[in-house]
Amino acid sequence: MQEARDLSSEVIDQEAAGSVADWPAYTQGEDEERLDFFIERDGHRYAGTHLIIDLRGASRLDDLEVMEKALRDSIKAAKATLLHIHLHHFTPNGGISGVAVLAESHISVHTWPERNFAAFDVFMCGESEPVKAIPVLEEAFAPTQVDVEEILRGKVSIDEDDYLS
Repeated sequence: MQEARDLSSEVIDQEAAGSVADWPAYTQGEDEERLDFFIERDGHRYAGTHLIIDLRGASRLDDLEVMEKALRDSIKAAKATLLHIHLHHFTPNGGISGVAVLAESHISVHTWPERNFAAFDVFMCGESEPVKAIPVLEEAFAPTQVDVEEILRGKVSIDEDDYLS
């Protein structure tokens, strides 16, 4: 089990200091057009495709190098844009939790190597092809079973979409 620490004394209260966190940010100008990256397909409009992927009977789920390479290769296969990867390795079982933050959204992962199980969330918008991440994950972790659920986030019929009205 991961040891918990009280971090409350280490957290800086940004609001009390009169500022906000110093994150890189983009401020859109008033004359700039907002781009809509919703997808239009088969008479529907939606924000993106969210794949819930369960790998059962999988191996190498405690190997950080394998995990990072699998994420990077999945992103490339899906034609997405990597912004940042963060992985955390738990002890003593060696499970990994992490996220690849993408311009198109994210891929997150949680593994239970003691059960040969991994849970991936692959959510992407725009022109990316998240389904192409599945064979990459299969190649990296050699599962005996793969379960995939697809959710089209924010899905509406084009005929009923009042966004552009």
